[in-house]
Amino acid sequence: MQENSTMKNTELQQAAIIALRDCMGLQPQETLLIVTDELKREIGYVLYEEGKKMCKESIFVEIKSRDINGQEPPTAVAELMKMVDVVVCPTQKSLTHTDARRNAAKEGVRVGTMPGISVDTMIRCLNADYSKIIALTDFIIKKLEGVETIRVTTRKGTDITMPVKGRKVLPSTGVLRNKGESGNLPSGEVYLAPWEDGSNGVLVIDGSIAGIGLVSTPITIEVINGYAEKITGGEEAKKLIEMFDKTGRDARAVAEFGIGTNYKAILCGEILEDEKVYGTIHIAFGNNITMGGRISVPLHVDGLIKEPDVYFDNQLIMTNGKIIGFDV
Repeated sequence: MQENSTMKNTELQQAAIIALRDCMGLQPQETLLIVTDELKREIGYVLYEEGKKMCKESIFVEIKSRDINGQEPPTAVAELMKMVDVVVCPTQKSLTHTDARRNAAKEGVRVGTMPGISVDTMIRCLNADYSKIIALTDFIIKKLEGVETIRVTTRKGTDITMPVKGRKVLPSTGVLRNKGESGNLPSGEVYLAPWEDGSNGVLVIDGSIAGIGLVSTPITIEVINGYAEKITGGEEAKKLIEMFDKTGRDARAVAEFGIGTNYKAILCGEILEDEKVYGTIHIAFGNNITMGGRISVPLHVDGLIKEPDVYFDNQLIMTNGKIIGFDV
């Protein structure tokens, strides 16, 4: 038992080194800030300790875990995030879609967010071959050039169409080495914000929901003119409705379409890893300001869909979760 624990600690330290050195490009003359909470303290402290060996100054800050994804950190922490070179945020709830993260990036800070990160996810996904992830990500981006409409269908009943003409396509490979770059660690996805008020159809979420976890009973969402108008299913559907109702009308807006490109990621119930799983797509609701959209609310909820068929305009590019023309 002691041997296994020691091995896992060593693997976690190595994953932290990869995150800071290879993904964030941390340099000896730079300053690093780790923002964590009481639930992700173990991971945060390892990152802080490894950071001390690699840069001029490593700073550790622990905040109280937020209630929902997208909730702002304390003002003092948000200000501190703008005063360093690199920020890494292993927290239970996501700081990705916050003004604190956006404002830090505007100041040229490189920010890696790790919402819901577990030790197993960190060890597994940060040891992936990132050249493979980048190659698949680039392949999908090229396929998206000039696309006006994305359609997703599944055998379980999903059939939704989203207008995306002119919307910026965003890669997330987990390599954040340039000033002002930010994204998830670990990563591996291609995403964009569909045009507001234009998505229509039905989603059947059968994977997981951000902030809720794995779905035991598929959640059926009827989307009309860009908003989730009717939601049915089991206990997870009730929790999703509560999240939406607590935040307001715009929390129901279709915010994002994404495709997972990390071959090491597995479905585990934490959306940080789930939305990166190869063979899945995710559609999010709520905040999309960061990705070029217009919805600004303190909530961003991703729903994961397994084994989809995906059409870019009328071209089938993914069938039953497999990208056509690319061997993973």
